[in-house]
Amino acid sequence: MRFRLLFLSGLLLFTCVSTEAQERLSYTDFMVWVRDYHPVARQADLTLDLGRQELRAARGAFDPLVFGNMDQKQFKGTEYYNTQEAGLLLPTLAGVELQGLVERNTGDFLNSENVVPESGLFAIGAAVNLGKGLFIDERRASLQQAKIFALSTEMERIQVLNDLYLEAVKAYWKWAGSYANLEVRREGLKLASIRFEGIVSSFEQGDLPAIDTVEAYTQVLSRTIQLQKAENSFFASTQDLNVFLWDMDQNPIYLDPEVIPQELQEYFPSGINREVFRELVARHPELRLLDYDLDHLEIERRYKAEQLKPTVKLKYNFLTENLGGMEGIGFMENDYKFGVEIATPLFLRKARGGLGLTRTKISMVGNKRDLKSQQLRAKLEQGFNDYQVLNQQIATFRDNISGLERLLEGERVKFDLGESSLFLINARETSLFDALLVNNSLFVDKNIAFSKVRTAAGLGFEGVNP
Repeated sequence: MRFRLLFLSGLLLFTCVSTEAQERLSYTDFMVWVRDYHPVARQADLTLDLGRQELRAARGAFDPLVFGNMDQKQFKGTEYYNTQEAGLLLPTLAGVELQGLVERNTGDFLNSENVVPESGLFAIGAAVNLGKGLFIDERRASLQQAKIFALSTEMERIQVLNDLYLEAVKAYWKWAGSYANLEVRREGLKLASIRFEGIVSSFEQGDLPAIDTVEAYTQVLSRTIQLQKAENSFFASTQDLNVFLWDMDQNPIYLDPEVIPQELQEYFPSGINREVFRELVARHPELRLLDYDLDHLEIERRYKAEQLKPTVKLKYNFLTENLGGMEGIGFMENDYKFGVEIATPLFLRKARGGLGLTRTKISMVGNKRDLKSQQLRAKLEQGFNDYQVLNQQIATFRDNISGLERLLEGERVKFDLGESSLFLINARETSLFDALLVNNSLFVDKNIAFSKVRTAAGLGFEGVNP
């Protein structure tokens, strides 16, 4: 099914073709539609969900853990042992693990260290690393890196949208340029056809020789072919534009052939505030992504440096037959469990190698960021220059077209006076039409160049109107 784009009360609608009147699809409305409904734009929004889910998974490492186990042995009517244990383990962001535990053990052959009061034994305490893991451990490092990843997904989304923005800009203005060229070719064929009819009439009246009708007819044929090529080019550019048009349900839609673009001329400003764009390039999404990579590696470096320390883990639990019995119990007095775990590799080669590898990665990403910064600034300056040159060329071509129009008009006057020939008029028209085609291409390049400047500065759909 073919649709026509209509804009009613600021709302973009697609309706079936019902009239022969031409509708215009403006650049701004096209870009808004692409931003809201293109699959790549939808996909870019999904990257944010990746960051949220990664952060949720990292926070899961700090979820409270409920555990329990039971071990029992019965043989020939004798209960050798029946041990029951249940507890709650609560990791914290400070690196301390809080623990609550209840034990109930019975049996004729129970290990003496497992003997507890008949009603059970409660233990409440904590475990803390004083060596490796004191300042950062795997759980805390993963959480910090997940937060950075969530921020980086927003930059990835912006970068994807910026790339989509530039591709959509190119598609629209090439479509608009091909339509402008089509109009030039239509006008050329129209003039050639009118002139051919006039010359045939003059020949029939005996005012012009027959050879002039042949030359006029060859011009009609030549411009007919040129028009056909222009129509084919416009059709192809329309298909390229259709790639960017999707409805709200992610179904592709197609422009009706009667829908036309807005005019090329003077859509974007002739000047650019260079200082504003130079400031923006420092916050370019590609640079921000590399900054996040450096932040991610810095956390990894801190974690790897922490592995050089020995393992020193302290565990302490108060013991009581009931929770009310906790009152008045002092630290390291009666009724407690205490333990110390100490360990360290002799050569630390794994830890040193891991730390050295991370430091090398940091240097590599730092160098990559410096290079990317210079590349983006060079690309921005090149964009400035391209845009300025195109503005100058357009101004020059205005004068050129104006001069060619005066030459053509003068040649027509001379032809009417019998002082010129059909060949010269055709040559003047051809020069004018060629200049108009070049002028159209300059406006297409200018509009795309302005968008390239914005993209080089890190702007796309965001920040300003499309």
